[in-house]
Amino acid sequence: MNWLPILVAAFWLLGLVESASSYDYYRLPTALRPQKYDLRILTLLEHPENLRFSGTAKIVIEVLQNTNNITLHAKNLHINESQIVLKEISVEGNTDICISSTEVNSIHDFYILNTCKELLTDRVYELSLPFSAELNTQLEGYYRSSYVDPVTNGTRWISITQFAPASARSAFPCFDEPAYKAPFVVTLGYHKNYTGLSNMPVKETNAHESLSDFVWTEFQESVPMSTYLVAYSVNDFSSKPSTLPNGPQFRTWARANAIDQCDYAAEFGPKVLQFYDEFFGIKFPLPKIDQFAAPDLSYNAMENWGLVTYRESRLLYSASHSSVADKQELTYVVAHELAHQWFGNLVTMKWWTDLWLNEGFATYVGSLGVDKLHPDWHSRDRRSLSSLMTSFHLDALVSSHPISRPIEMVSQITESFDEISYEKGSSVLRMMHLFLEDEAFRNGLKSYLQMNAYKNAEQDNLWVSLTQAAHKTGSLPKDYDIKTIMDSWTLQAGYPVVNVTRDYEGGSATLSQERYIRNTDINRSDYGCWWVPLSYTTQGEKDFNNTAPKAWMKCSKTGESVPKTIDLLPRPEEWLIFNIQLSTPYKANYDARNWKLLIDTLNSGEFQSIHVINRAQLIDDVLYFAWTGEQDYDTALQVTNYLQRERDLIPWKAALDNLKLLNRLLRQTPNFGSFKRYMKKLLTPIYEHLNGMNDTFSSITQQDHVLLKTMVVNVACQYQVGDCVPKALAYYRHWRSEANPDENNPVPINLRSTVYCTAIREGSEEDWDFLWSRIEKSNVGSEKQTIIGSLGCSKEVWILQRFLERAFDPKGAIRKQDSLLSFQAVVSGEQGFPLAKNYLMENVEFMVAYYYPQTRSMARLLPPLCEQIATTNALNEFRAFVNKSQQSLKGVQQAVQQSLETMVTNVQWMERNYPQILSSLQRNL
Repeated sequence: MNWLPILVAAFWLLGLVESASSYDYYRLPTALRPQKYDLRILTLLEHPENLRFSGTAKIVIEVLQNTNNITLHAKNLHINESQIVLKEISVEGNTDICISSTEVNSIHDFYILNTCKELLTDRVYELSLPFSAELNTQLEGYYRSSYVDPVTNGTRWISITQFAPASARSAFPCFDEPAYKAPFVVTLGYHKNYTGLSNMPVKETNAHESLSDFVWTEFQESVPMSTYLVAYSVNDFSSKPSTLPNGPQFRTWARANAIDQCDYAAEFGPKVLQFYDEFFGIKFPLPKIDQFAAPDLSYNAMENWGLVTYRESRLLYSASHSSVADKQELTYVVAHELAHQWFGNLVTMKWWTDLWLNEGFATYVGSLGVDKLHPDWHSRDRRSLSSLMTSFHLDALVSSHPISRPIEMVSQITESFDEISYEKGSSVLRMMHLFLEDEAFRNGLKSYLQMNAYKNAEQDNLWVSLTQAAHKTGSLPKDYDIKTIMDSWTLQAGYPVVNVTRDYEGGSATLSQERYIRNTDINRSDYGCWWVPLSYTTQGEKDFNNTAPKAWMKCSKTGESVPKTIDLLPRPEEWLIFNIQLSTPYKANYDARNWKLLIDTLNSGEFQSIHVINRAQLIDDVLYFAWTGEQDYDTALQVTNYLQRERDLIPWKAALDNLKLLNRLLRQTPNFGSFKRYMKKLLTPIYEHLNGMNDTFSSITQQDHVLLKTMVVNVACQYQVGDCVPKALAYYRHWRSEANPDENNPVPINLRSTVYCTAIREGSEEDWDFLWSRIEKSNVGSEKQTIIGSLGCSKEVWILQRFLERAFDPKGAIRKQDSLLSFQAVVSGEQGFPLAKNYLMENVEFMVAYYYPQTRSMARLLPPLCEQIATTNALNEFRAFVNKSQQSLKGVQQAVQQSLETMVTNVQWMERNYPQILSSLQRNL
């Protein structure tokens, strides 16, 4: 027997050696294309000490160019090379072809089989690869998950997949790139006490040929799809069916003792799926779709075609434990994932460069689905503003990246799953929807989906379809094309500030643009030009409904900005507002006189004459301009002063998100008291208007008002407004006095996060231990997250240190997916910040290993940390840490660069603005 191949495979699996490979490009060769996969996988869940799987991948391969090897992906798999079979399939019969040798490239996860003779163009071959591996604990590939059986109090194991973006290769050998679509026939072997699920419905189930009480379940052949969308699970879950007339079979799966929490998702899911059928004009193409609540999942959810997986907190809803915010977040996640069934699954990007075509579309179209089915939530504007503000914050850094970005390593794919792909992608699509109008936008999308169904596409394919639709309806001039306009938004990082200088006597305005960058050491004129659709209105007109562009700012053929003059503007005593309803992702800065006119209206009884989104825009814009010195803080605080009159959620959200950044810098200074007094001044009127900490939710008819009260009360307790803190403590004491606190919780559901955090911040060790003990006894995912987020509010250093240790204990009560939430909770607190910072610096190697290969989680530890570093000494300390830890941090280089730049801008802000904001606060108290 030849032991060499087995030893090589074993050493490879252990990572002890790396075979030299003759092929070292990051993309697969183009000589071969899979035509079909036949996967046969046996999963063993009966013995916790040996949770494994084994199987065979049979791949039918078409040869496009003569080649002497087969290069595909495989990672951390033991491949029994003595049983590999390659044969040519022809009309005359099958001919075996020997494998002369194999190579491994562990940098790109290539497994290369060198053949004894050349594989010929237009011939078809079948490759059979036997493989096996452990069901891992890393929440990617084919992995294990568990829950506690409430009857036996024992651990129950299940298996589940997470293949996006590039982990199918660690479950079976495959061509693991999105453009290599093929049909899949999946057959799962497992003990008969379990259920098998995959992308398609069950075709047949038969007894295992040699293992008693085991079965093989074969699923129907799938439509052509990318490997990252393949999914399967072996589990003992229960399901809740939904009724969907003339639609696919629709089921929602969860642990048996949580199936009662599936009712809402099982009701909403089919409705939003039906909305997409109509919106896209294309029926959902599979015969079934399952929603699956996984106890452990690295992402909030994953859009696997026909088997969508979710974290429990993003699929399960309990009316007695989940807040309005929890319910709305669940709704958006479901709408987002089901939108992917068209954008991402039916039509898939050719390469991860265009990840935003998946994520930006699912984010934007998902918001349309929620708004259609829950118009009473008034949530579409709020989600649009949230997307804009989130992307504005990150995209103001030079170290940001374009929406469509080159990808040359797997780690770069993971880095792209960020606010730019999701939130900025959504924002530019909304911009395009508004300037194209509904008919052209929907017709263009429908044409794009029909032309590329079951295939792959690039953003240019979308631009062609939309340009044709826009010219047909007349919503875009014939000499304009979508590619020219949209490339300026997707192929360069950042966004513009449009500077508006009015000629008050001449009734005109001159507009110029430059990239907005927070780092004031950077020359903005060196960066880019955008095609900007210009919508605007005046104080006399007040037309905030017309978001169509009245003019365009254009770029020259060499990419330079062309100044624009607007005529026929209002009288000198009237204000002018650009960017109606924030229809385009840019910031508008005005001359001092126009700002004064806007401030006068905001601080009068006429403030509601300005659209609610534009009130939020003015707050967000002026605070950004004050940050970089384009406006002074006197102007900014005169804008925010009007909030004493404001009673709408959207402007308050814009204000509090911005003011939170100032809080984190100023609370480290001796004059924080002035900022606290200013915040109390703003918050007291609305706190009293909303009846403060009292449980008045049952009398509130609109959910946006519930969210407003939830948000305001939370911030009010942080600043000790009114009776907020004593009432929160009273609620908590009442709960602690309950004989059965897990069954009877008198704290209002929508105030629980605030009450818990306040009680932990002001309370004792016993208060903390009481809340900690609720984690293991809770059966509701969203409730567990509320508790975990609140446990970091303590002021006790030793309690916070203990919490950090527990958060990263692999065998502890906090699951790996929630450790990030724990860290963020600690680092956000005044006492927790230095502890969390030191914990990260001292344990970085352990934390990288803990999350590996989920570098995305590691990257998300950094933003709440870097936002609080604002001194040169602290910046230098972090730089030294980065230099010392380069090897550990190499998978999160983008996050590190963004963090360093954020710290630099904080230091700049303190040096430039600290004295000024103190005097401005004093004048506005």
